[in-house]
Amino acid sequence: MNNLLIIPARGGSKRIPRKNIKKFKGKPIIEWTINELQKLDSFEKIIVSTDDEEIAKISTNAGIEVPFIRPKNISGDNATTREVMIHAIEWFKEKNIEFQNICCVYPTSIFIKHENISNALKFLNEKKEERYIFSASSFTHPIQRSFFINEEGISKMFFPEKFRFRTQDLEKSYYDAGQFYIASPKVWIENPNIFENGIPFVIPRFNSIDIDTIEDWEIAEIIFELNLKK
Repeated sequence: MNNLLIIPARGGSKRIPRKNIKKFKGKPIIEWTINELQKLDSFEKIIVSTDDEEIAKISTNAGIEVPFIRPKNISGDNATTREVMIHAIEWFKEKNIEFQNICCVYPTSIFIKHENISNALKFLNEKKEERYIFSASSFTHPIQRSFFINEEGISKMFFPEKFRFRTQDLEKSYYDAGQFYIASPKVWIENPNIFENGIPFVIPRFNSIDIDTIEDWEIAEIIFELNLKK
């Protein structure tokens, strides 16, 4: 069970200010994620990586360890998730603590299910391959039918060669659900591309709202209420 789970939660957020601790149905959104992750028994340690003292306080009050304050140089708008993960891996390694697998879970993963993480981790261990496994969902419509709008306001297909294909004959496509990513420290350090040759762990679309905008937030609140009624 020598596994580490990291919740990367920086203080800055442009589109939704203070997004990671904004109140969602009565409490900071990160608390909902923490509460679900606390049901896991397959991780030796769960931590929050943050550059923000308020986020650190909320996280520790919720029962999650914040072993360090993340450096500013990997806390800005251009910092990548992988940089944050590698920083944590190296921080623990300096203290002679190493892990078999490292899992990243975003703090706004309001619909995450702990059993999905457990099952994904189990599947990765069974495969015995050095790859990422990550949450994914299917697009509702074939991406081969997608188009963009040029500067003149005219539509242009991304895949015009697929125009004559029937929808049912087009290959099914998937997207990053933005909930969790699991890999060994070696993969995190050596492989910069999570989605190339990774293992998608497919989850339902209604459980994969990636909250980046106010519109996403409002949709998440609606789905949350529907789930409560169910």
